[in-house]
Amino acid sequence: MQIADIRNNSTVLVGTYRTEKAQEEWILGINPVRHVILYNVRYNQDLFAARDGGIKSLSKPDYVLLYDYHDLKKTGHLFECLSLSVVTEDEMRVLHYPEPDGSYVVYRLGEEVESTFIDIETIINEQIAREPDHIEGAPFLISIEDVRRVMKPEPIVKLSDTCEKKESVRFIDLFAGIGGIRLPFEELGYNCVFSSEWNEPATRTYEANFGEHPAGDITKIDAADIPAHDLLLAGFPCQAFSIMGKMKGFEDVRGTMFFEIARILKHHRPATILLENVKQLTTHDHGRTFATILDILAQLGYHVKWKVLNALNFGLPQKRERVIIVGFLDKKKCDAFDFDFPKLDYYLGSVLEPDNEVDKSLFASDQIIQKRQQRVEGKKVFYPSIWHENKAGNISVLDYACALRTGASYNYLLVNGVRRPSSRELLRLQGFPDTFKIVVPHSEIRKQTGNSVAVPMIRAVANKIDRIIINNI
Repeated sequence: MQIADIRNNSTVLVGTYRTEKAQEEWILGINPVRHVILYNVRYNQDLFAARDGGIKSLSKPDYVLLYDYHDLKKTGHLFECLSLSVVTEDEMRVLHYPEPDGSYVVYRLGEEVESTFIDIETIINEQIAREPDHIEGAPFLISIEDVRRVMKPEPIVKLSDTCEKKESVRFIDLFAGIGGIRLPFEELGYNCVFSSEWNEPATRTYEANFGEHPAGDITKIDAADIPAHDLLLAGFPCQAFSIMGKMKGFEDVRGTMFFEIARILKHHRPATILLENVKQLTTHDHGRTFATILDILAQLGYHVKWKVLNALNFGLPQKRERVIIVGFLDKKKCDAFDFDFPKLDYYLGSVLEPDNEVDKSLFASDQIIQKRQQRVEGKKVFYPSIWHENKAGNISVLDYACALRTGASYNYLLVNGVRRPSSRELLRLQGFPDTFKIVVPHSEIRKQTGNSVAVPMIRAVANKIDRIIINNI
């Protein structure tokens, strides 16, 4: 990505690094087991701190701008921020952080953004002018416009050019959709050795973004033809499980998509699994369906933990509840895993495009707009907002979107009560980056995002799995 491609109003966290071997190895991903770019600031009672200053928020910035604490005349290095997590002192020590002291907020960074020289000295001086009490070395937030304004034409060498690539974990991506589960694991440097998706438009989107065409119908692929792998990922279809509660063993689940997962697990026995499905799976047939799934995973040797997670808690303005199942062959690894995540703030405005940049075909008719306005009379109306129509025709004005659905009515969600979300907005509501390519019509994007996962939610789970794999617990 180039800096010119970054959308306006993107937030940038400005932070220091030290040109000391131990610190550089941490940031450059040399000390962790694989190529992982990490940045951290001190965390203390909701205060991000370098000494006594910091940012009083757990909101994820869009980008992180790193600069050499010892030499402000060097260029800054801009990275996309993929995720953040609060990490304890003990966890930092295991991750080989030099002399950890307390808890930290750790930012996982993507590839370095291509840019010319970024004048850090001017950025720091401008921050001091805005806040005379600014503490030297403390992180602070600016906008991407503030970065562009101080760029100079001199070319630079990327900080990440010196990163050392490490051997990656092999994984397979079943019922892959458009790759929402795959994306966070690729960011970690994992290696996808096989993917499967039967829907043709989804495979076009997948191929455009990951450079490979998924294999087709998984029911027609022999397990022996699937490469060996360490991790199995599957957001298996939300099909009816009408008779699964009556099933007792592995052979009894034939004919369901879960059977396809089970037969591959039986053949390959990957060390780790991550499965995703709708929240209702946990209560279907009075819980018997879900109990059958967990029992078969246990029969196959997996120790599992599961939890229903909501995308709203992971910085996305979408209420989307999904059950996540994580399993390990090694019980100690399972015991070490947890679903404890900090709650991240969300803001609907961060995903919306200006109305004048949205295709006119997405605007509702005057008749529909008028009906919506009549139905919200007496209700608190604010902007930006999503106007949600339920099955009874009632309208709710919300600061988030209700769950994207493939079978929803065309006007199920209206931005500010006047238009449907654009393709890019739908992808943003699921947490896909703006670099994610759109190669199919809007009607297909509606279906694909309705079937997809909330990427930041999967990323948070992936980060937890990654720590356990890195540390070989």
